[in-house]
Amino acid sequence: MTPEFIYLDNAATTFPKPEGALEHMVELYKIKGVSPGRGGYDLAFEAEDIVFDVRSRLARLFNTPDPERVVFTSNATDSLNIALQGILKKDDHVVSTRLEHNSVLRPLYHLREKGHITYDLIDFDSSGCIDPDDISGAIKKNTKLVVINHVSNVLGAIQPIKEIGEICAKKGALLIVDAAQSAGIIPVNMADWNISAVAFTGHKSLLGPTGTGGLAVSPELEIEPVRFGGTGIDSESPVHNRIYPHRLEAGTVNMIGIIGLSEGLRYIETNGMESIHKKEMELLCRLRDGLSKLESVIDYCADDDENHAAVLTVNIRGIDPGDAGSILDADYGIAVRTGLHCAPHVHENIGTFPGGAVRFSIGPFNTAKHIDTAIEAMTEIDRFSRH
Repeated sequence: MTPEFIYLDNAATTFPKPEGALEHMVELYKIKGVSPGRGGYDLAFEAEDIVFDVRSRLARLFNTPDPERVVFTSNATDSLNIALQGILKKDDHVVSTRLEHNSVLRPLYHLREKGHITYDLIDFDSSGCIDPDDISGAIKKNTKLVVINHVSNVLGAIQPIKEIGEICAKKGALLIVDAAQSAGIIPVNMADWNISAVAFTGHKSLLGPTGTGGLAVSPELEIEPVRFGGTGIDSESPVHNRIYPHRLEAGTVNMIGIIGLSEGLRYIETNGMESIHKKEMELLCRLRDGLSKLESVIDYCADDDENHAAVLTVNIRGIDPGDAGSILDADYGIAVRTGLHCAPHVHENIGTFPGGAVRFSIGPFNTAKHIDTAIEAMTEIDRFSRH
């Protein structure tokens, strides 16, 4: 008998989406799917109202006052590139961390190789967290910004963003937060935490479709456009419009994706982030405690329940992580993510480079049965590894 498919790769993309979300998304697009703000007819205005409603709800989610400064992009990587390349200038210095995803590491490396910037990467501790004092010590006179992920996609550790924001405010550095793993599941408070911009994606804990994301920009920050084109206004000018959101949005936005993102937000607003996160963490603890009994299983930075998202990264002694993932998929119908998770420095620090590790990541639609089945599967793999 083919085993039930169990999806435990929600840190990559949440799956499935909320019940009915895709159907509602398609139905609304069928009747409202024109170019928003690109025409003088009623349907175009109605489409723009839908887009503005989602901007407004995201602004409330991140506690930033101006919905027009919630700019839509295709994902968090796109948002981070817009922010970093639109802010940084010649001879600027950046502070970041060894926890970062390649969506931060590669733009910084590119800018450094071009001779534009320098940067330093701060180490994390045994719990997977950054010490704010280390950030403070790394800030120089020419430090333009600090960029850090809110939640590690490998270790699940939640970073002390509020404390880091206070340091950045005192030292005159901007704070850019990669909220790819936290938006929709962990509160992000731009106004109270002195955050200059938040990069987010729609397809993870915001429960929207792939190809959606955005950049929430504080009122005090100006980002230079790095892409130019049509905005639907001032078409006679050769200069790209400087008013938000058009300043950072070139071309027509992903209307059907934004409708889908609205459906994900509706689920979060109805059920509450705290409730969703609590359920996921209960399942994570169940998984961690079950795997901790297995002799061959090693987990990484998994002890702190208070400052953690529902991500557990492990290895099995004697078994390549890629092979372990293939066994889980082929023999047990369990989908996990293996390898370096686009975060090579994390794996260097925890001693799993270059092979990587096995990552379990839990979503709102996982159940205790899913977790128990994963524990049973890992128990059999553990037994095999010791014989």
